[in-house]
Amino acid sequence: MTERARQAQILHNKGYNCAQAVVCAYCDQFGVDEETAYKMAEGFGLGMGMMGVCGALTGVFMLAGLQGSAGCGQPGKTKAKTYQTAREIGEAFEQKNGTIICRELKGVADGVVRRSCAGCIEDACALAEQLMEK
Repeated sequence: MTERARQAQILHNKGYNCAQAVVCAYCDQFGVDEETAYKMAEGFGLGMGMMGVCGALTGVFMLAGLQGSAGCGQPGKTKAKTYQTAREIGEAFEQKNGTIICRELKGVADGVVRRSCAGCIEDACALAEQLMEK
């Protein structure tokens, strides 16, 4: 486990949601202050309020946007590449865990926990590290 992954676990243990833990552990690498990253990621925890994709994974999607976007000055120019990067990240997470859906990872419907939050954060951080290597 990398130092950033350890930091994400510490943040999660302090009460940050999974998305906040991942984004805040890497935000300085992408020019975002921790307070902004924390606020930005708040709605993405618990699989977006148990509505969907794992919060830790959505944290990496946010980092992919920070890395790949050309910004407001060039609207639309980079979104296809960022979408492709997010798709690849999601596919890698799903291949490892069998799903990207929070409620499925947590076994809400069937009682079978596929991956803990700590495990999802670790996996998301590994994907963030790969993203940063690109």
